[in-house]
Amino acid sequence: MRSSRSADPIGKIADVEPRISFITLGVAEIAKARAFYEALGLKASSASNDSVAFFDVGGIVLSLFGRDALAADVGVQPGETSFAGVTLAHNVNSESEVDEVLREAVAAGAKLLKKGQPTFWGGYAGYFADPDGHLWEVAFNPFMPLDAEGRVTLPEPTE
Repeated sequence: MRSSRSADPIGKIADVEPRISFITLGVAEIAKARAFYEALGLKASSASNDSVAFFDVGGIVLSLFGRDALAADVGVQPGETSFAGVTLAHNVNSESEVDEVLREAVAAGAKLLKKGQPTFWGGYAGYFADPDGHLWEVAFNPFMPLDAEGRVTLPEPTE
């Protein structure tokens, strides 16, 4: 976000660039969480250390930070918040890939929450929780295919 803000005539902030740079997960043990994500094929950046791990996940950084340290950084007590309605998602190109990724996550130490199955919206998805309880959806969405770099292709915005 930029430091100077200007509002358009209807009051919305007009200069916030549409981007997510980092997703930080508060974890119980950095080394254990790092090993889990490395077992899924992610590669930690050389900027990682005993206090934090960074992974490039397609132009966004997934970071792992101690849960208590993250709570202190935010200014809340550890455990003060509960399920906030947030999941992370990993999209794939087919239903069989959903099942494969779910199997790999479980083999790496995840807990299967919902096996891959047809969704109400016409896709196919399942869920797992990482060792710290962070919820991940693995989905095949035939309406939002992946591009050559593996990024979701959204339909054009509506006016």
